[in-house]
Amino acid sequence: MTIIKASEIKPLSATGDTVIIDARGGADAEDRFETEHLEGALFVNLETDLSEKHENAAVGGRHPLPEAVKFGELLGTLGITPSTRVIVYDDKRGAMAAARFWWMMKAIGHEEIYVVSGGLEAIKKEGLNITDETETLLTEFPAYPVENWISPVVNIEKVAEAARNNDYVVIDVRENFRFRGESEPIDLVAGHIPGAINIPYLGNMDAEGNFLSSDELREKYKVALGDHKPENIIVHCGSGVTACHTLLALEEAGIEGAELYVGSWSEWSRNDRPVATGDL
Repeated sequence: MTIIKASEIKPLSATGDTVIIDARGGADAEDRFETEHLEGALFVNLETDLSEKHENAAVGGRHPLPEAVKFGELLGTLGITPSTRVIVYDDKRGAMAAARFWWMMKAIGHEEIYVVSGGLEAIKKEGLNITDETETLLTEFPAYPVENWISPVVNIEKVAEAARNNDYVVIDVRENFRFRGESEPIDLVAGHIPGAINIPYLGNMDAEGNFLSSDELREKYKVALGDHKPENIIVHCGSGVTACHTLLALEEAGIEGAELYVGSWSEWSRNDRPVATGDL
C-alpha cells in the first residue's frame, strides 16, 4: 500500500529514517510552500526539479523527465538514500506533483514511498503542525545511486501503434471536456489521441478529494480495463503529471506494470498527429 492517510504520517515518521516531501507545481509553487507547509517538510518543485523542460514542448511535452542521474542528485540534497522512508504530499489532493514524485521514485526502484491521500488539506484537517519556516537542504551529500529509469516509459511512436491495437488500451486521464475537444485551456489543440479511452483521474477520488479505497479502485478499473494485461496499458494526460495519479491508483488496485507516456497530449498535439474529438 503506497497511499496513506494524514493520520498515518506521525506513526510512520516515528520509526526509522523518514523524509517528508512537499511537492508543488506552478509559477508560484515555492511561494505557496513558504506560506504554509507541514512542519519538517522539504520542498520539491515540479517545474524545475521533477521536469527538464525543452524550448519546444513538441519534444517531450510540457514536463519531460530529467535524467535519472540528475534526479538522484536532487534526492541526495534531500537526504534520501535507498533505505529512506519517503512521504510525499502536495496541495492538489495528491493529484499533481506528489503523484509525479511518487512515480519517479518508483521508477528508480525505491520501495518505501508513500503518498498522503487528500494532500495538504487532509493534513490540515488532521491538525498536524503547519508552518512557514523552511528547512535547510544538505550542502555536502552523496547522490542517490541511480543511472537509468527502470519503470516503463513509452514514446510517441509506441503510443500511436498501441492506440490502433486492440490488445492495448491507451487511457487519457484528462477531464472529459478536454478529451472530447470541447475546449482546451492549456495546450494548442483540443481533442484526444484516436483510439484512446477517457477515464478522468478525478474519478480516483471521493467528494472530499481523498483516494478511493483499494477495493473501490480495483472494481472501477476491472470494469474499465477488462482483461487487458497491465503491461499493455498506457496512461497519459496533458503533460505526464496527473497520469501518475492514475498509475498510483492502478497500483493501489493491484494492477502493476502500466506504462507512462510522459509527453502526453502536450507532445502529441504539437507533432501533426491525428486528432479525434467527441466520445468513442
